[in-house]
Amino acid sequence: MYKIATLNKISDTGLSVLDKNKFAISSDEQNPDGAILRSFSMHEMELPSSLKCVARAGAGVNNIPLDKCSEKGIVVFNTPGANANAVKELVIAGLLLSSRKISQGITWAQTLKGQDGVAALVEKGKGAFVGPEIMGKKLGVIGLGAIGVLVANAASALKMDVVGFDPFLSVDAAWSVSTRVQKAKSVEEIIETCDYISIHVPFNKDTKGMINAETLANVKPGVRILNFSRGELVDNAAIIEALASGKVDTYVTDFPVDELLGVDGVIPVPHLGASSPESEENCAYMAALELRDYLEHGIIKNSVNFPNCDMPYTGRTRICVPHKNIPSVISAITTAVGKKNINIDNMMNKSRGDYAYTMLDVDQGDLVGLEAELMAVDGVISVRII
Repeated sequence: MYKIATLNKISDTGLSVLDKNKFAISSDEQNPDGAILRSFSMHEMELPSSLKCVARAGAGVNNIPLDKCSEKGIVVFNTPGANANAVKELVIAGLLLSSRKISQGITWAQTLKGQDGVAALVEKGKGAFVGPEIMGKKLGVIGLGAIGVLVANAASALKMDVVGFDPFLSVDAAWSVSTRVQKAKSVEEIIETCDYISIHVPFNKDTKGMINAETLANVKPGVRILNFSRGELVDNAAIIEALASGKVDTYVTDFPVDELLGVDGVIPVPHLGASSPESEENCAYMAALELRDYLEHGIIKNSVNFPNCDMPYTGRTRICVPHKNIPSVISAITTAVGKKNINIDNMMNKSRGDYAYTMLDVDQGDLVGLEAELMAVDGVISVRII
């Protein structure tokens, strides 16, 4: 039986995909085969030697020590697209909040409690909260992944003039994006020409602080910027300065931090992007499927540190080998199998950066000692025989 540790509260609906006769699920499992989490930080956690895979019920994996996991052969999954609709809906709300001064107006209206003639006071004071409609305005979407495409399409349906930029646009995304969405030639084009900018890129060393003093110096005056991806994509000191100067009208962020609170022009949303029951269920369901497929059949889908590797399971013995992406490993693996007089029926090898993964379906043969012989191969990280 496979043991699964839940490091956060995970939707029961999502976990229901794991057969209770094959999987034991617990929040305090000390020697798990797999782990599923949402926001729990694993960076200070001692990784159990039993751990084979980790699934993040969400898109971002900055709370998981990817390098350490890769070195130990632990496959890390995320759930791209599972929370996309929830985030898309909040981004559309963010567009309206940034334009119409809705949240500021609501806060002001609450202060009228107990005063005489509230209706008259509302009519007298509402002029302070006038804001433009979004129809006909130009929205730039940076990043056309699962969420970015939905945002672009929804904004286009609201009659916004939408342009998108993504240098790594996938075939699926290209098919999904509306024909009304124009393609920008560069990020700079979006920065310089758009009334609204919505950021939908992953956080990494290349995207950290991508919205900074230099980029903000080139924005269209009065631009409204929305960040529902990662707080670190925007330089907070630079955005505060741009708001003070009027260069930026409004900054809507799903990632409040102390220096942004109380700043005029900042609308801090308390990280509600994926906070819907539907999203939590979708993410949990997808993460559980990924763990199940990997533990039962060695199949890798939506990994962020090892290559995706999906070979139909034949029911024969399957050998799964995460290893370094270096010369001669594959030949050494097949040689070790051949010495045992085991016939290879099917085989797949994929690589991703410094790491690779090999699956072999074999006829039942002399498997005794095979795992130890494969582990002795230079570059092999771990071995599972299913």
